[in-house]
Amino acid sequence: MHPRKRPKKTRARAAGSLSGPVAEKPRVGVICLGIIIGAHGVRGAVRIKSFTMNASDIAAYGPLQSEDGATRFELTLRGSSRGAVLAEISGVDRREVANQLRGTRLYIMRDSLPKTDDNEFYHVDLIGLPAHTADGAAYGVVSGIYDYGAGDVIEIERGEDGTVMFPFTHENVPEIDLRAGLLVINPPAETEARQLKAADRR
Repeated sequence: MHPRKRPKKTRARAAGSLSGPVAEKPRVGVICLGIIIGAHGVRGAVRIKSFTMNASDIAAYGPLQSEDGATRFELTLRGSSRGAVLAEISGVDRREVANQLRGTRLYIMRDSLPKTDDNEFYHVDLIGLPAHTADGAAYGVVSGIYDYGAGDVIEIERGEDGTVMFPFTHENVPEIDLRAGLLVINPPAETEARQLKAADRR
């Protein structure tokens, strides 16, 4: 979950980004790092789907908490299995209790994450930002950033025009201004062509 520098032509993936879907927007100031997906063994260990860039980073920033902040989870990692992190939770020593935690989302305070350098961004800070073209025209709202193995892809919700996706590169997203709360995009020509064809069919 450590921030990464942007390569020459590809905007850096937000370290610690959510690589899985978030069912609902959590309270302000917290970030979901993973979800408990089941018990492991008979001594209360759990299986966790980690949303961090490096799965083991889910335990790198101190105790996690429930969405409402009422419950804290101190994790001790015990390895991984079939894409899930295996961990023990302090105070949980029976499989029955571990099973009751299934579906629990694990959060951390946003301020607990490392600060980013120039040209480094956490995906969670970008999702929800309005996107404008270089001439200032409103284009849509960032609804997701994904990694399908060939580099990051940005998804933008365009209301009645649906969603569009294109590579998250410096050429396509030349400016990100978190203070102003927006980003400037230069959609690839093929993306614009698909949008026009879709509009013609309606």
